[in-house]
Amino acid sequence: MPYPIQLEISGPTAMWTRPDTGAAPVSAVVPSPSAAKGIFESVLRWKSVNIVPTRVEICRPVQFHRYATNYGGPLRKSDQIKSGASFQQHAIVLINVCYRLYADVTFAQHYAGDKTRGQIELRRDKSKRAHGFTTCPQHAFQDAFNRALRRGTFHAYPCLGLSDFPADYAGEFRPETKICETENHVIPTLLKSVFNGPQSGKWKPTFLNNLIVRNGVLEYSQNA
Repeated sequence: MPYPIQLEISGPTAMWTRPDTGAAPVSAVVPSPSAAKGIFESVLRWKSVNIVPTRVEICRPVQFHRYATNYGGPLRKSDQIKSGASFQQHAIVLINVCYRLYADVTFAQHYAGDKTRGQIELRRDKSKRAHGFTTCPQHAFQDAFNRALRRGTFHAYPCLGLSDFPADYAGEFRPETKICETENHVIPTLLKSVFNGPQSGKWKPTFLNNLIVRNGVLEYSQNA
């Protein structure tokens, strides 16, 4: 039985790279399931459960913006590295974004736990209080996640696609936030997962195709 979790996240800039764009990437209008999973796991992450994103709601009008950054890493051309020159990369990002994200927490079947007692050992959250043992880690994770979200005691601070784009808010739903029902989009392709397993998987990207955002809402399961 899955246990639902949810959060609201917003920020000045976001980048959800579309896999069908090239060297100058263009952002999708919503985070991919892979990106949404990373946002949830930045709040709290346990080995005994898997987080499966189910739905995203667009809560501000979609606005695109040109963005450029100077890259100085090892993937530059050899003459650029020798001369110390940077590579200027251009992209189309989103600005002034706000989303409501939903996910289900399921049991991680690969996690054996304590077989002799038939129980799953829980990890400590950042409050440093031991949870002991439980036969339902999904429910315990749901409680711990909501507590961490309310207190702001995150595993890592949530970002909007890139670490350069930290959120200005990540927490419980705010009463003034509403779905932007004027947003309707067709998304040609969206990254579902980078790996072939929810945890400790090997690199094998999978994708969702021809997704439809209706009245500001996207159900990831429409093309699962």
